[in-house]
Amino acid sequence: MKKFKGVIIEESLGNLAVLRCVKILSTRVSMVNEKHKTPWLKKWTLHTVEIEREEAENVAQKISEGFDGEHSWFADFNDGEQEYIIFPNKIFRINMRLQGEYVEAREYGVLIGIPEYQVDFKVGKR
Repeated sequence: MKKFKGVIIEESLGNLAVLRCVKILSTRVSMVNEKHKTPWLKKWTLHTVEIEREEAENVAQKISEGFDGEHSWFADFNDGEQEYIIFPNKIFRINMRLQGEYVEAREYGVLIGIPEYQVDFKVGKR
């Protein structure tokens, strides 16, 4: 059975406990620039993670509740068929074959202050 994969930005989390619930496949550090729209940070620590199918809902909830609380963030993970797009206190569960399902998630992300280029979800892109 396919596992979910995605990226969690460590600096987005107020509570790092969720990182113990996932398998970290790799980590890379990216220096923040103006395009990132996170001037309060110097870097992003990006963890590529793998999540067991039976843990996906639980992990999505922990991420949603664990964001730093001061800023607008999102995380996402997918298994090639279903994608979880996670915002503070809101989770979208999307059929990746249906581009239309991404519209509400994109609109919500922009509404809460996430740069539009970051919520440019497309079928087959992720």
